[in-house]
Amino acid sequence: MIDDEGLERSAILLMSLGAEAAAEVFKHLSPKEVQRIGETMTRLRMVSRDRVGEVFEQFQAEAATHGVLVENNDEYVKEVLRKALGEEKAGLLINRILQGSDTSGIESLKWMDAESVAELVRNEHPQIIASILVHLERDQAGEILAKLSPRVRSDVVLRVATLDGIQPNALRELNEVLSRVLAGADKLKKAALGGPKVAAEMLNGLGATLETEVLEGVRENDEELAQAIQDQMFTFDDIVKLDDRAVQTVLREVASDGLVVALRGSTGEIREKILKNMSTRAAEALREDLESRGPVRVADVEAQQKEFLKVVRRLAEAGEISMGGAEDAFV
Repeated sequence: MIDDEGLERSAILLMSLGAEAAAEVFKHLSPKEVQRIGETMTRLRMVSRDRVGEVFEQFQAEAATHGVLVENNDEYVKEVLRKALGEEKAGLLINRILQGSDTSGIESLKWMDAESVAELVRNEHPQIIASILVHLERDQAGEILAKLSPRVRSDVVLRVATLDGIQPNALRELNEVLSRVLAGADKLKKAALGGPKVAAEMLNGLGATLETEVLEGVRENDEELAQAIQDQMFTFDDIVKLDDRAVQTVLREVASDGLVVALRGSTGEIREKILKNMSTRAAEALREDLESRGPVRVADVEAQQKEFLKVVRRLAEAGEISMGGAEDAFV
């Protein structure tokens, strides 16, 4: 994930390169990266020469430490695994490592806004919707879920949580829905997608109200499954479960302005957990900001809490922190 400083540097660099060069760079970025950098570019107005020079110096220094190892990473990985494991074993592993590389019909959805995708799929069978959502980024899938009706939303989450893979014929059906044809669909092996953890990751981005509503809908159909999903979730209140080292690691990557907003309306226990893991000076500044900050919209608070949780999950997935009471759920 690119932090705010990285976004600004990227935006300055691309704007300095000119439209054609910047366009070539954008071709190699993910939809989310294009959106975030594009939004930052629109906010930039006046940038000093010194700042531009600083960005170019940093870019040059970082570029000097990187190089292209192979021309085609996917083909190189396939070749190495086949030589090491043999065709059959390598085939199974390659499918897991490179899963999604043949889902070209679904790939175009990653560039669409949640409202458009929801409109596209809202009349499809919940199983089809679930199969599409597990191929998308978790936060995008969560936004799409929020646009669906409560009944459909609960049904879709139920199916995501019980989905343990997608067969080739199901992938072909997805592409028929999207009016696209998958190349080599007959050769696809079952991809390990879905499950309670994926459902939980989607729900984590919905906000407390919708999370509760969807979980209750699932619970009406399957009590055990609803509990399995809930066990995989990590909410803002669960910050108190993190050990002090983990909190300190997270705080190093969270902007102070966003943290002030995220803590509005939080429990005293959460605030103290954060404050005690900051330097004395930083903790005093945060207390002052919390006391002096005026009313903040609930939507803004939830948005900043979601950003905080994204950092927590990213660091946990990278093995840099443990998510406290959820060790068994997050490995």
